[in-house]
Formats: sequence, C-alpha cells, structure tokens
Amino acid sequence: MKFRRVLLKLSGESLCGEGERGVKPEALSSIVAEIKLAVDSGVQMGVVVGGGNIWRGEKDRGEAISRVTADYMGMLATLINSLALQDALEQLGVPTRVQSAVEINKLSEPYIRRRAIRHLEKGRVVIFAGGTGNPYFTTDTAAALRAVEIEAEILLKATKVDGVYSADPKKDKSAKRFDKLTFMDSIQKRLKVMDATALTLCMENRLPVVVFDLAVGGNIARAVAGQKVGTLIVTE
Repeated sequence: MKFRRVLLKLSGESLCGEGERGVKPEALSSIVAEIKLAVDSGVQMGVVVGGGNIWRGEKDRGEAISRVTADYMGMLATLINSLALQDALEQLGVPTRVQSAVEINKLSEPYIRRRAIRHLEKGRVVIFAGGTGNPYFTTDTAAALRAVEIEAEILLKATKVDGVYSADPKKDKSAKRFDKLTFMDSIQKRLKVMDATALTLCMENRLPVVVFDLAVGGNIARAVAGQKVGTLIVTE
C-alpha cells in the first residue's frame, strides 16, 4: 500500500449505467466490491458520489426551477446515493459512516472534519454527501475540498474511460491519451477532467489526482497501491 488515506470520487451515473436513471443493484454491488478490495489493504478511504443518476439540474430543471433550487435538489440526490453505498458496503462487512453537508440527522451525521478523520483512523469508510452544502459548486469541487480537509494523499477520480484524452475518444479516433499531466495543462487545454475550481483547489494544495476506468476490476486497489493506472495529474 502506497497511500495511507485517499479520497475516491464516483459519478452518480456509475451506479446505474450510461443513459439510465436510478440505482442498479448490479452496478452498486460491483462498485462496493471494488471499494472493499481496496479497503482490505489497509487504506483509509473517503468517498464522494455525484447525484446525476437521479437528478441533473442543468438538464432537468427547465424554466420552472431556479439554478439554486436545482443545486439543492442535486445535493439530496447525492445523499440517496450515499445511503445506497453505505448499506451495500456494510452488507460486505465494511464499517461505514455517511456525513452530509446538508444536515438531515435521521439519515446521516453532519459533516464535522475532526469526526470524519477519527472515523477514518478507526478503519471506517466515510461517505461525504451533500456536496459542499452550497449551490454553484459541483461534486468534483466537493471531492477536492474534502480531500484537502481530511489530508488525503491523493484523489482518485473514477470515470468511464481509461484516463484523460486530448478529445473524446468515442468521437475522435485520433484522440491522444495522456499518462501524466499538470493541472495547468488540464485547465488551459480544457480537457474536462474536472471543473476548473476543483482542479485549482488540488493544484494549490499540491494534491495529485488519478483519473482511471472504474469498469476495470481491481483498478481502485491498484491506484491505492501506487500502481500505474489511468492518468496522473500533478502540480508540476
């Protein structure tokens, strides 16, 4: 094990499949098995999951719902996904806590940094729900923020492709895959790895990011062990 503490960022779509909605049991079971494989190596893991499988504010809100309200609805969607992950992980024997930036005490703990770190030190997976608790910020930014706060050594961003490309590899066969990038390159080339706020936060705090394919079995455990998977993004 190379890293003592990591933050794993999952998309909401990873829980249902491309173009679908809701939480699919098969997808959920596959993800939690991969997380357990990594946690069994002894790593301390925090998780941030998106809510796009339930609510995509940009596409779904139309003209009837404001951006701020749509973002709050998205925060609630992340809590639904976090509860699903928690239950599935605990059925595998992985102790888990959900902490939410939007306080709903009957369903989760409020986000408290010191308590989160204590859970991690006791071997519990901590799932951070509710984004940052503020509208206009993505779950990518929430992942970067929580990673910095809990002093994670790396941010693992699970995606549908095996790294970062110069263009969409599904649309452009000449797209180049990068083994390593700097944050500045990612921002200037608009590679859509994460939003600019998240990338800048990682860059300023010298927090490396690995972008990898979640569908390849064992990739989370390999990334935790420091093996070469996907694309590594660093400050310099």
